Amino acid sequence: MSIDWNAFTPWSALAGGLVIGLATALYLLGNGRVAGIAGIVAAPLKALWSGASLAAQSTPLLFIAGLLLAPWLWRLVAPWPAMQVDVGWPALIGAGLLVGIGVCLGNGCTSGHGVCGLSRFSLRSLAHVLTFMTTGTLVVTLLRHLP
Repeated sequence: MSIDWNAFTPWSALAGGLVIGLATALYLLGNGRVAGIAGIVAAPLKALWSGASLAAQSTPLLFIAGLLLAPWLWRLVAPWPAMQVDVGWPALIGAGLLVGIGVCLGNGCTSGHGVCGLSRFSLRSLAHVLTFMTTGTLVVTLLRHLP
C-alpha cells in the first residue's frame, strides 16, 4: 500500500472528524449513552434474542439506519472512493471474528473507546486503544512486511 501524498486533503478528514465528534456529543446529550457502535448494534439484536419488542430500540435502530444511509447520501455529491481488498473471503471472515472477540473481551469497540472513551479521559479506554492499535500494527507488520 502506498499513500498518494499529492491527493492528500486534510480538510475532508477534518470535516469528517468534526461530524463524528458532533454526532457522538449529540448522542451522549440526547441519549445519555456513549456512541459505541458495537453496543448500539447489539441492543436490537439482544432484544430480538430475548423476545422483547423492538419498539423500545428506536434510537439504536435509527442510528444504524443513519450509518447505512450515509454512504448513499455521500454518493449524491461525490463518487465513492476506489476500494481494493487484497485478501480472500476466509481472511476477511477470520478478521471479522477476531474483531468481534476483541470487542467482547474489551467491552467495547474503537468508536466507544477511541472516540468517546478517550474524549472523557477514561483510563480503561486508553488501555484498550493502546492495545488494539499495537495489535493492529503488529499484525499488519507480520502479514505485510516480514518474509
